[in-house]
Amino acid sequence: MRKQKSMHISKLMILSVFITIFLAGCDSRYLILNPQGAVAQKEYQLIIFSIILCAIVVIPVLGLLVYIVLRYRDKPGNKAPYRPDWDDSKRLEFIWWVIPIIIIGILGFATARTTYDLVDPPEKDVKPLTIEVTSLDWKWLFQYPDQDIATVNYVEIPKDVPVQFVLTSDAPMNSFWVPELGGQLYTMPGMAMGLWLQADHKGEYFGSGANFTGKGFAHMNFKVKSTSTKEFNQWVKQVKETAPALTKADYNSLAKQGLSLEKSYSTIPKGLFQEIVIKNGGQYYSQHHHMKNEDMKTMNVASDEQTHTQHEHQEGGK
Repeated sequence: MRKQKSMHISKLMILSVFITIFLAGCDSRYLILNPQGAVAQKEYQLIIFSIILCAIVVIPVLGLLVYIVLRYRDKPGNKAPYRPDWDDSKRLEFIWWVIPIIIIGILGFATARTTYDLVDPPEKDVKPLTIEVTSLDWKWLFQYPDQDIATVNYVEIPKDVPVQFVLTSDAPMNSFWVPELGGQLYTMPGMAMGLWLQADHKGEYFGSGANFTGKGFAHMNFKVKSTSTKEFNQWVKQVKETAPALTKADYNSLAKQGLSLEKSYSTIPKGLFQEIVIKNGGQYYSQHHHMKNEDMKTMNVASDEQTHTQHEHQEGGK
């Protein structure tokens, strides 16, 4: 009877584990474990490597737990040695301290190496695409400075082309995340943070804000569409021909709290992204960035121009 009860409990535990695994995601796929680009692939490999290293510790510990409970429990006829005065084993202490320290060292080295690898573009022989991203309440503004267009809650990129997302916020701090293309990075007022991503396949990918920012946070999702270079150029041309221009008044309206549908704009005000960064204190944070040098030079020039203009207004006021 007791044996049947133990078997029943074991089956329930195994069933609970499977239910937890298969119902853990909101999508039919595990987005983080479905890498669709070079950056995501490196992070996926790091995740699998970390799981294997952790399993080296976790599995033996769980196995020992089961063994000790069964071997030394108080039951009739148990012949396990009874040693009430035992309290120390140098050999065991060496094992449970040295092995985790070695694993942590290996994991730390692998994590640091992968992190620094992701500072550079995934493909160095392909001209990258730059997209300036501003998180607002509760929407995303994407500016394409080289194409002179902008979108809201929607971004299109060519596949096999490294994309540098330059991130800032004109609202509370948020976090930019496209799970199938790479890890997340914070968007912060007064900061311009660089994140390299790349899509190796055509398709649509889920993007979202991963940091709570108020009642509209749940709707801060956006779509990332990866197309061929030819289709991307055709899309840019279509936006230039059919969409309205983005004005400063339009941006001020977007910056107000509220939700927004997908939108496109055929032109953008010159220096809008730099103005957003600088007005939130960006001129004081020129040393804090994750962008390549030429991008930072552009930000510094815009900061100097903004500071010079402010001084001119102040002198004029006097």
